[in-house]
Amino acid sequence: MLALSGWLALLVGCVEYDTGARHAAASTRQAALSLATEADHAEVAGWAHEMRAWFALTTGDYRGVIAAAQAGAETAQHHGVAVQLAAQEAKAWARIGDRRQVEVALDKGRRLLEGMPYPENLDNHFVVDPAKFGFYAMDCYRLVGEDKLARTLAEEVLRAGTDFDGTERSPMRNAEARVTLGVTAAREGDLEQALIMGERALEGDRQSVPSLIMTSRELAAEMRRRYNSEPAAQDYLARLHALAEQRPGFMPR
Repeated sequence: MLALSGWLALLVGCVEYDTGARHAAASTRQAALSLATEADHAEVAGWAHEMRAWFALTTGDYRGVIAAAQAGAETAQHHGVAVQLAAQEAKAWARIGDRRQVEVALDKGRRLLEGMPYPENLDNHFVVDPAKFGFYAMDCYRLVGEDKLARTLAEEVLRAGTDFDGTERSPMRNAEARVTLGVTAAREGDLEQALIMGERALEGDRQSVPSLIMTSRELAAEMRRRYNSEPAAQDYLARLHALAEQRPGFMPR
């Protein structure tokens, strides 16, 4: 019963954070960790640490991400969540700018993933989808300037996340893949394609606003750096700013 309550608290905390209830999400996450400790349930505890890493990542506390990821990995090293913790750590190192540690963390995650059986139910939010590791790597390579590799991974994320009829199975992953394609296009001097991808990323009914703001901020930085005088770029920046104002605490420092 304690473990089931912990799983439920984790799920509620994720929904709260995605919908902007930061303080409620933090309290719910802590409740999940307390339940895991009382039940001696390493997997629930690992996901509670993963949530802390995610919260820290989207608010710009990159050292906090690393601390949470390492604490979670120590607690749940034999569970699938350890793969996602390694990916979160890699994302933090990428934002700090330490390329070597990015590769160390990604390699750790890949090794863990290779040693685990393929999950039976990918619809379970707390099951690590092997395809998602490429999505995390995409984020890292975009940040460290490996544009060709980031673009290849983004195209694969979109292919895997879209059905044959165009229905999007993974709309939030697809949105971040489009941001990646927008960033790489901007760096190559293709403002039109950058804007198309940036605008498409902001569309859709299902959004993880904290993550979308975090990644779109990188495209915004490229727009300001390269196209600040372009009216179309200014329109995109204004739309992104309006989205960020809805969730002011999520704009990384």
